[in-house]
Amino acid sequence: MTHALIVIDVQKDFCPGGALAVAQGDQIVPGINVAMSDFDIVVLTQDWHPAGHSSFASTHGAAPMSMMDMPYGPQVLWPDHCIQGSLGAQFHPDLTVDRADLILRKGHNTAIDSYSAFFENDRTTPTGLEGYLRTRGIDRITLVGLATDFCVAYSALDAAKLGFDVMVRLDLCRAIDFDGSLARAKADMQAAGVVLV
Repeated sequence: MTHALIVIDVQKDFCPGGALAVAQGDQIVPGINVAMSDFDIVVLTQDWHPAGHSSFASTHGAAPMSMMDMPYGPQVLWPDHCIQGSLGAQFHPDLTVDRADLILRKGHNTAIDSYSAFFENDRTTPTGLEGYLRTRGIDRITLVGLATDFCVAYSALDAAKLGFDVMVRLDLCRAIDFDGSLARAKADMQAAGVVLV
């Protein structure tokens, strides 16, 4: 058991028709389901925000997709999305959720957003995923899901920094591509030694 598939945030709010829809976000689901059988361990992450989260534009009376400085750095202010217990927070209905060894919920701290599966956006508060993977003997990680340029990229960069061998299947990801964010994310991942395929 050395290789884990981490499926990032394949939730209704990030798919077409959702509150923070990623174009073609639903099209990756069949391929992810097929890929699951190739891995020793499958982890699903789930964005899980309380209402009134500090990363929501509505919390600050600001325009969605505007920027704000938080104590931990610059933060995109998102439309309200993936609110705990809401329909939008549910996984895409076609995703093979039962194959998951672990479902990791992130973004539940009202004061700090959490893009990465490994750390909240202060870059120091761990989610516990590293410890889980280490105790399961994992040293290789493949990442898929939504969105390439935010939660997938942050997770990949953190995994590489923690010493895992990391690959991102771009065919099983889709991006928001906000203000050049996709090109930056790809460059950052390649510079960190993440393999993009």
